[in-house]
Amino acid sequence: MTQLKHLTLALALTVGAAAAAELPPLREVKEIDQNMLWAGLAVEVADECPTLEVKKIKGLSFLWGLKNKASSMGYSDDEIRAYVESDSEEARIRRLGEDYVRHAGFDPKTPQGLCAFGESEIAKGTLIGSFLRSTK
Repeated sequence: MTQLKHLTLALALTVGAAAAAELPPLREVKEIDQNMLWAGLAVEVADECPTLEVKKIKGLSFLWGLKNKASSMGYSDDEIRAYVESDSEEARIRRLGEDYVRHAGFDPKTPQGLCAFGESEIAKGTLIGSFLRSTK
């Protein structure tokens, strides 16, 4: 997840501040939070699985799109940065990811489980799978 944090933070710092508004926390904005989960899962799988890697350009483009979407919704750079840098949000996303992998029938705590999960996502053509490529 750390790599994801750094990529998103770099994007957040390059865009000007958006108008402040009374908005729900980003964790409650499904189109942002859910997509951060998918991107985070892809990064976690690639970090733990020696036969898979993240498609970096695709990932950066996707994260840039999420950052722009949050900005267009009225979230400031500071609000986006706080969400991305939050240890509690990272832990929450990690728990959601582990639950998702487990529910898919794989062990989220082992490289073998994460490799099998990643390969399955690639084969199914999911968003998570679209961020991954095999190095075999």
